Amino acid sequence: MTGLRYVYAVCRPFVTPLQAELTGVAGAPAGLLHHHGLVAVVSTVPEADFGEEALKAHLEDLDWLAATARAHQGVVDALTTVTTPLPLRLATVFRDDSAVRVMIEAREDHFRALLDRLDGRVEWGVKVYAEEAAAEPAGAAPAAPEKPASGRDYLRQRRARGQAKEETWQRAERFAHALHERLSARAEDFRLHPPQNSALSRESGLNVLNAAYLVPRAHSEEFVELVDHTKEEEPGFRVELTGPWAAYSFTGDTGDTGGTAEGAGVADAGEEVP
Repeated sequence: MTGLRYVYAVCRPFVTPLQAELTGVAGAPAGLLHHHGLVAVVSTVPEADFGEEALKAHLEDLDWLAATARAHQGVVDALTTVTTPLPLRLATVFRDDSAVRVMIEAREDHFRALLDRLDGRVEWGVKVYAEEAAAEPAGAAPAAPEKPASGRDYLRQRRARGQAKEETWQRAERFAHALHERLSARAEDFRLHPPQNSALSRESGLNVLNAAYLVPRAHSEEFVELVDHTKEEEPGFRVELTGPWAAYSFTGDTGDTGGTAEGAGVADAGEEVP
């Protein structure tokens, strides 16, 4: 093959074929590179777009970055249906097959340990949002603000609004904590991520829980049912479930795709993964 090698993930050999006509980054088909009993899932990408300087320029292009991330995720999602993959960072590129093999050899023990730990497990994401309506009693219409008659009335209204916000926040914390306790009891491991900024995520409401749970695939149906049962428990809060995903949150730097490519570049044989 000519061109650079884009590596999506590392996994163990598997017998179930990937979906037909699976294409990855730059529209290239994904292939398997076997080495030392492990498999790197790769495709060939043009150096004109993925050489070091070209890649740095592309990473400033949000549309290009989003399309590349979607293609990367599509391959990892397809892998997750047939095996347990360890996703590599977005835009992990090597000069040739030899460089990919060197990478596998350099991290072989690390990969095997992670695969042993994550075999047969998937990641589920759970987010809780406190909606604006949480400050109002269930079923009540928002009250029109009373026009202050004096400075004292104005201060009283400000204190009341502050108390309402504080009560809403306390309710949200209690609900999120209780939900996390129930979900973590059904999971083998969890990660609590920082709450998302609503201005950046464009989600309504205040994100009060942003967690990932490692769950055996065989127990995923029970986990999903547990989340579904909580969605109507507390008025004013929205519970969102995503997955199943490859175990991004539980693979350390190996699984950091996260929509970024910090340190991305082209690695030659003998160099570490960027």
